[in-house]
Amino acid sequence: MSVLQTLQERSNNSCELCSSTNDVSQYTIPPSLNENVDNDVLICKTCKDQIEGNTEMDPNHWRCLNDSMWSEHVAVQIMAWRMLQRLRGEGWPKDLLDIMYLDDEALALARATGEHEDEANKIVHRDVNGVILESGDSVVLIKDLKVKGSSMVAKQGTAVRNIRLDHENAEYIEGKVGSQQIVIITKYVKKL
Repeated sequence: MSVLQTLQERSNNSCELCSSTNDVSQYTIPPSLNENVDNDVLICKTCKDQIEGNTEMDPNHWRCLNDSMWSEHVAVQIMAWRMLQRLRGEGWPKDLLDIMYLDDEALALARATGEHEDEANKIVHRDVNGVILESGDSVVLIKDLKVKGSSMVAKQGTAVRNIRLDHENAEYIEGKVGSQQIVIITKYVKKL
């Protein structure tokens, strides 16, 4: 059974965050790179667009987290925690965060994207031109880069898709070049 089929079965083919059955799809929670049942959730287009910042956040839409934060699936708990963190300025999400429980491993994964940080303390990744990079963006290498621990050279002009951010260092991102996952310094990339 595929990951998508497993997610559809466990969620009854509805969004695992808001329970909508309209336009649901598989979503891999960052910074995970591998699609599997432990790293993925089934979400609707409305949730996905707000999570990825494609549409403005609608705080009332996320009142559904009052239910989904109690899911037995860790990936759903992590996404609920992250969205509550983004909305904590609204007031009511703080109450839910106070009663929500995540074990240490799940909490570490939830914090990996820095949702819990105040805007002033967040690490911001910027490309060579100062453009802000986000998880999932595509970049192009602006010079040939030798890959440490390998004989591989990543050539200038190589596109790196679906990057992941290092949440401890603003100068590092991760991405796949060919079949190899590598760490890249942000001053050597330009956002596409």
